[in-house]
Amino acid sequence: MFVLTEFKDTVKIPPWNFKKKLNDSVTDELNRKLANKVFPNVGLCIALHDIEKIEESYVFPGDGSSHTTVTFRFIVFRPFMEEILIGKIRNCSIDGVHVTLGFFEDIIIPPNKLQHPSRFDETERVWVWEYEVEGGDKHDLFMDEHEIIRFRVFSEVFKETSPYTLMGAIDEPGLGCLTWWENT
Repeated sequence: MFVLTEFKDTVKIPPWNFKKKLNDSVTDELNRKLANKVFPNVGLCIALHDIEKIEESYVFPGDGSSHTTVTFRFIVFRPFMEEILIGKIRNCSIDGVHVTLGFFEDIIIPPNKLQHPSRFDETERVWVWEYEVEGGDKHDLFMDEHEIIRFRVFSEVFKETSPYTLMGAIDEPGLGCLTWWENT
């Protein structure tokens, strides 16, 4: 779910931060600049892991800030395809089940990746799995808001403007709301 990704960037440190140690100033600037940012085909940057190399700093005329090229590793959220994750249902819509991990909310389980057969209940605004029990009877299992849900990541979508969306699936045994599987 989390990976270390190497980056190289030039960090601008303003003069009022010169009193700090260089490593501390670079760390603060990198976290300020990159934390909670999405990079296409990389993922969501969480926090600086370590600094691998700090090159010479330069001060340009008329600027006053120092500019330092740094090679570093950042902790990045990017689940592997087919990885199983546990989240919480944020809400449901006709488009599917929207899931949150707490720090990441752009997860959707589309209708075609729900347990079969499922239907959207307009009144309750929830998806319902019509679970067939012995004898052919159906038992409705609701996907209520705030339920804990286990899902499989099957796709990721990066957009030009830097949103990052994960597509999940619960169309296999053992996936879906954890309450469904407690007594099996």
